[in-house]
Amino acid sequence: MNKKTELVKQFVECLNKEDFEGAQNCLYEDFVFEGVLGRRAGALVYINEMKQMKLKYRVLQVFEAADDVCLWYMIDMGGRQILASGWYHICNEQIHSLKVLFDPRPLLG
Repeated sequence: MNKKTELVKQFVECLNKEDFEGAQNCLYEDFVFEGVLGRRAGALVYINEMKQMKLKYRVLQVFEAADDVCLWYMIDMGGRQILASGWYHICNEQIHSLKVLFDPRPLLG
């Protein structure tokens, strides 16, 4: 496992433990999140949202390529288990961006 993968796994572990300061330390200050339900710019904005959501992740698979790490995971979203994929872009030993894809229909009604 390379340093980039270790960084991403550390980030997810921090979120699972609700160590939001540790999670934020993994992110570039101008971090960008893009998901099916919206976009967030800034590490602090993203972390503040994660503090409210308190999602839990169970990593199923990890893929690495150059400066990118991709995780397939089950995300516990309010008691619903959602299969999702996260694409993390790493630069200068920090996560610069995250793109998450999942089917949002179970959450919409």
